[in-house]
Amino acid sequence: MFLDLTSNADHNVYSYLVGGISPRPIAWISTLSEKGIANIAPYSFFTVASCNPPVLSVTQVNPRDHANKDTLTNLLATKECVVNIVSHNLVKQMNQSCANYPNNVSEFDEVNIQQTPSLLVSPPSVEASKVRYECTLRDVITVSEKAGGGKMMLLDIVGICVDDEILVNGYIDPALLEAVGKMGGDYFSTTKDKFVLKRPQL
Repeated sequence: MFLDLTSNADHNVYSYLVGGISPRPIAWISTLSEKGIANIAPYSFFTVASCNPPVLSVTQVNPRDHANKDTLTNLLATKECVVNIVSHNLVKQMNQSCANYPNNVSEFDEVNIQQTPSLLVSPPSVEASKVRYECTLRDVITVSEKAGGGKMMLLDIVGICVDDEILVNGYIDPALLEAVGKMGGDYFSTTKDKFVLKRPQL
């Protein structure tokens, strides 16, 4: 099979993107609305954009009604968020938080997610998250306003909170973090099966 997107852009490429580009890390983003309502939602189009300065990249895929999701609406209003990393023990709450709750309802309350105050930003953090990145909004790059189009949120990291119990010799141990990844459809993955390859030296 080959999809020629230059001659026919009507293909439903979403399934081929999320199915082939996997597993993807999950940014569980907590924000505050202008009215002070705590929101949290997962995003799997997520990566590091820069280490110096430290910047994260998270992309919203626009809903069919073209409206911004609560996370982006709140970010544009308050310029702050927390990216909580999802470990295996949090996966059920993370999944439930992506339900389409009204914007005046806090997913923290509805899903019974224990929150804790952040240190440098106003939105709360997920208390049980073993790695948390407190961020401010650097920029939003609109790739497309269409349904299914992307809006990339670039987030400056202003603080990192790491559970001491997952640190080994000052580094995060992936076996102790037990991060969860998103795959195509309803599939998720764990990091329990690993192998080591040393970087080659020339």
